[in-house]
Amino acid sequence: MQIAPRIRKMTAPHWLGLYGAILLAWALLYAMQLPPDLVAAANVYGAEFWEALCRVEPGLAGAPNIFLMWALMSAAMMAPTALPAFSTWEDLVQTGRAQGYWLLLSGYLLIWLGFALLATGAQLLLSGAGLLNPLGESVNLWLTAGLLMGAGAYQFSTLKEACLSKCRRPLTFFMQHWDGGPWRMGLRLGAVCLGCCWALMALAFVGGTMNLLWMGGAMLLMMLEKLPGIGTVMTRPLGYGLLGLGAALVIFNLGGWI
Repeated sequence: MQIAPRIRKMTAPHWLGLYGAILLAWALLYAMQLPPDLVAAANVYGAEFWEALCRVEPGLAGAPNIFLMWALMSAAMMAPTALPAFSTWEDLVQTGRAQGYWLLLSGYLLIWLGFALLATGAQLLLSGAGLLNPLGESVNLWLTAGLLMGAGAYQFSTLKEACLSKCRRPLTFFMQHWDGGPWRMGLRLGAVCLGCCWALMALAFVGGTMNLLWMGGAMLLMMLEKLPGIGTVMTRPLGYGLLGLGAALVIFNLGGWI
């Protein structure tokens, strides 16, 4: 399909609804941020100021707010990475396009809601252990280095490669699972997308779970990695970069250079 007809097709009402939902998720994430002046003050005045500033209630009482944040982050960051797959699915259908589209999207996002639930539990545990500040940033050298090096190592895994191969070839993916219908295909697509991106999403604990700059950069990175041309040449270099960054962080800290 040529570029111009594809763009025109992606301005149908159901596409505009998806774009609106993505923009709304980003707007809500922006509204949930702490004001920059308060963040700057917290960094100057240290742990006691952070404790007084923290808006998330301790323990399970803070879980709903944290889950909402992760759910919005997952939708805002991951739905755009799947736009080529959604467009490919629409190329294949003949009838019931809009209804099937929402079933496909719902199945996809349900998988990421499951990830948001797990990430919420992880954040509560790490915060309770004093390893994260109220913005969801790691304050522990070994946690930060472990997340970076773990994500780097995962770039070379066979599971990552298998999931990426499906994300980069959505036509083949849908043809293999067409009999399952849009809902099940959405679940499968969400699962392979999760297999591609969960380790990079976990780096939110390095960049900060409320850091919009990190979110935007990570979303762009994951979008590019799923493209057949660019993605195939960036996966391994990205892995080496993350491994090197994690190792350098440990070496420089232990050597007293940071």
